[in-house]
Amino acid sequence: MAAIYPLSEGVFTVGHEKKFIPFNVQTDELNDRSTGSLLVEVQPFLVVTDKDVIVFDTGLGFKNTDGVLQIHDNLRQHRYEPAAVTKVLMSHLHKDHAGCLTFKDDNGLVKTTFPNADYYIYRPEADFALKTGYPSYHPEEIEPLLATQQVKWLDGEKGTIDGYIHFTHSGGHCPQHIVYLVDDGQDKVFYGGDEAPQLKQLKMKYIAKYDFDGKKAMALRHEYAEQGRREGWKFMFYHDVKCPVTAL
Repeated sequence: MAAIYPLSEGVFTVGHEKKFIPFNVQTDELNDRSTGSLLVEVQPFLVVTDKDVIVFDTGLGFKNTDGVLQIHDNLRQHRYEPAAVTKVLMSHLHKDHAGCLTFKDDNGLVKTTFPNADYYIYRPEADFALKTGYPSYHPEEIEPLLATQQVKWLDGEKGTIDGYIHFTHSGGHCPQHIVYLVDDGQDKVFYGGDEAPQLKQLKMKYIAKYDFDGKKAMALRHEYAEQGRREGWKFMFYHDVKCPVTAL
């Protein structure tokens, strides 16, 4: 049985400049933000199986008012310490998904956010991120992790981690994006990163301008939805303000 816990960093607007600006849904107005701004949640996930304590993507790396990493605070609210995390599974390395691979402690030392975890990263995505850089990728936040012994490289179009976590190169949102399906024999939990970021995108057919290959991403969302319905997947939506986890 897989237990799923959203680890929300909050609601933000993001415009053409790709800056994530906090948004208070009670008091702020979307129309007051720059033209074309999108309203999104930034929401990593904690999935606990019989074998692992898994974090899917790491968020922006914001700290709360007490100076504690929000993702650490969120974990503790569910009674898990950062040191308990065994795997970090990255869909891609855009800033809003990979901003908390590492952090600086109170002495300015760079440390991995989850000290005992293996970080699973698609090797072609790391190469692409370091080559491409800003504004979507921040190499100086990625490189410190790559210098550690905690990285486990993923290669190929498909593969399996520890016999029950399946990854597939998808390449719709960005060229080297991957998606994950956790199948522990009881539950099937799907994480599509930015290729299935919100529930409504699985229900509506449209091409998103922010995708690298909009037609491919649209087709993939349809495929995920159809297969998920047939097989009873639970979907985790990283950018959904209202519905973080659901079956279709």
